[in-house]
Amino acid sequence: MSRATTAQKYNLFFIALIALSLLASGNLLAQRQPASKAATPKAGPKKPEIVAMVNREPITRVQLAKECIRRFGTEVLESEVNKRLILSECRKKNIKITNADIESEIQRMAGKFGLSTEAWIETLQTQRDITAKQYRRDVVWPTLALRRLAAGATMVTDSDIKKGFEAEFGASVQVRMISARKQERAHELRQKAKANPDGFDMLAKDESEDENSAATRGLIPPIRRYVGDPKVTNTAFGLRAGEISEVIPTAGQYIILKCERHIPASNLTADEKKIAIGRIRDKLEERKLKVAAAKLFEKLQSTAKIENILNDKAKSKANPGIAATVNGQPITLKDLGDECIVRHGEMVLESEVNRTMLTQALKRRSQTVSQTDLDQEIRRAAKSFGYVKRDGTPDLNRWLKKITDEGGATVDTYVRDAVWPTVALKKLVSANVNVTREDLQKGFRANYGKRVEVLAVVLSSQRTAHEVFDLARKNKSEKFFGELAHQYSIEPVSRANFGQVPPIRQHGGQPLLEEEAFKLKPGELSGVLAVGDKFVVLRCLGFTNPVVDDMSVVQDELEKDIREKKIRIAMNRELDRLKEKAQVDNFLAGTSSTPATKVMPASHTAPQKRR
Repeated sequence: MSRATTAQKYNLFFIALIALSLLASGNLLAQRQPASKAATPKAGPKKPEIVAMVNREPITRVQLAKECIRRFGTEVLESEVNKRLILSECRKKNIKITNADIESEIQRMAGKFGLSTEAWIETLQTQRDITAKQYRRDVVWPTLALRRLAAGATMVTDSDIKKGFEAEFGASVQVRMISARKQERAHELRQKAKANPDGFDMLAKDESEDENSAATRGLIPPIRRYVGDPKVTNTAFGLRAGEISEVIPTAGQYIILKCERHIPASNLTADEKKIAIGRIRDKLEERKLKVAAAKLFEKLQSTAKIENILNDKAKSKANPGIAATVNGQPITLKDLGDECIVRHGEMVLESEVNRTMLTQALKRRSQTVSQTDLDQEIRRAAKSFGYVKRDGTPDLNRWLKKITDEGGATVDTYVRDAVWPTVALKKLVSANVNVTREDLQKGFRANYGKRVEVLAVVLSSQRTAHEVFDLARKNKSEKFFGELAHQYSIEPVSRANFGQVPPIRQHGGQPLLEEEAFKLKPGELSGVLAVGDKFVVLRCLGFTNPVVDDMSVVQDELEKDIREKKIRIAMNRELDRLKEKAQVDNFLAGTSSTPATKVMPASHTAPQKRR
């Protein structure tokens, strides 16, 4: 069994899940029988053997449990082990969490958001799909238990709060940044910047190797104390307006800063400060709880005798039906499967329903997915994400390592859950997808054509948008427009960067915004543009040069890219079509859908024969 060694591994929700099913009543430890005389649990209602029917083809509970374990078995097993460890530790230390403790914590959490307990529970149900019972049992109880077990380690000091408050509301420094991957290159760029300080913004746009900040002429969100690399923070706060820093090594790159201005601390009222300090205290306490919980689990696991059978083929063969043992007590595969279904069953079942529909569709068209098809799709994915060798061929080893390391999936899971459905849908739609001349021309302009550099103010109110437009029309300077963006814009990037946003391209998905932007001349204002539920005012700065002038140079690659995108769109439509035409009875979720009816409640029993 892998052991936790860092706080990062245990996010709060995962920590909460470790006590799944422990809270049978409000007071978990009210029953204190010796282990040898443990109460026999009452048998619950019999679970249906069939969990879904897809066009009259059944998906059984055994199949679902197997798929849930394959995807989430290791994760759930670890939390089940931790569940037993924390229960044992609570018993040792005679820690009791009562119903009153739980209700008090729920009221406290609801109050933080200005809600009643009922409204808070309803919000959790609608936004996070957590029932009241799950919230009390799987989130509140373990959080309280961990606080008690880690008493003292989660204490937030006045110094902690002071730093947190300073980081959020204290003074900050607005800077522009130039980034380079090599130190020598960074020093060259610094010399250029020192020779022409007023041209720092254009140098950042043209030469910085950080694409995001280059798009805003080097402007980045204001730098705050106690946030990020202290070297960068200390350097920024030591600069005067207009001053350029030395080269700063940080996070695998070398950066140069130019101070635009020092921004004073926020001036909060006494009530606002009190609310802010309470929120900061809670955030810091939660962060410390994560660290303390990780250390606690590491200690508990190091002293317990844990045998992982699930992930060991030899042990699994010798111990059929057992997933693990904790101090000699077994966790069965059946129990693990049931727990996996409780946590992930509906999501996995939806995936299995889709897979069944795809298999049926392929069979109707006499099509199959071969190993060669799967291998080709993996190579295509690796190449499309830039995982290539020096000779231009896909680097499969690095790609699959990324999938397993960052995605947390095995190669088998990746192939079954991502590659196979992709290949199946491509088989179903590829023959009907064509790339037209118009597609190529639009794609060429979008990817390689000129773009409009603009300042933007994004607002939620049409009335405020007209007021901003009026102010900008009376004072047409670029600096004034930037100040308007910083004061009024509700969009974080344009607000923090004084209106600067990435250049607007043609055919990028916002036709009204693009059409208006490309009509403007440098220095001109747009009207008030209604974009979705927002209102936008633009100020044109100029146009970029096309990346490529001759479409024939990139046509082959462009055609492949457009075809792949059109296939993706067709795949989504085909899956939607299959769902609309399918008869699906989902007994786990309690829903039923047919081609002629909307989703309705379904009986949680075996399906009846249809005439």
